[in-house]
Amino acid sequence: MAKFLRGLIAAGFGGQGVLLLGQIVAHAAMKEGRYVTWIPSYGPEMRGGTANCSVAISDEEIGSPVVPHPDCLVIMNQPSLAKFEPDLKSGGTLLYNSDLVTYPQPRTDIRVVPVPCNSIALELGNEKVANVVTLGALAAASDLVSVEGCKETLAELMGKKKAALVEINMTAFDRGVEVARKALGL
Repeated sequence: MAKFLRGLIAAGFGGQGVLLLGQIVAHAAMKEGRYVTWIPSYGPEMRGGTANCSVAISDEEIGSPVVPHPDCLVIMNQPSLAKFEPDLKSGGTLLYNSDLVTYPQPRTDIRVVPVPCNSIALELGNEKVANVVTLGALAAASDLVSVEGCKETLAELMGKKKAALVEINMTAFDRGVEVARKALGL
């Protein structure tokens, strides 16, 4: 059995950036010296259809990339909450986009972190950074990857092609970290 084995499922509508969020987590974990798998799943509709990805992170080689019972869930839309919430491990962490998802009866055996992703992104002037707000919250609320490593990876993946977007993405990430820490009393 691996010393460190964690799973993430990120889910939402196509176009919300959940696949990119999973890729950034996977890259950050690799930079931290861990073994990683990342598996995307999306419908043929692309934008507007459903999309999700699974990320497995371990200190040892990963035998199966399937994440049937994740430690962390990132939920960006209501249908994804209904589909994936029952599979979250007891003691796990569920982050959800409180602008689009209602969760009136949260489980008591998990940590629940509501994140107003869309509102924060709109305040920053770019609705497309809602996933990066969530990424920051995930890094702060879980032990999947470090906040610093995740932020560094985000900057690297933005690269020269998207250099103009680095600043807003860093601000979005920091706001997500802030929201999660406040929600968890950290």
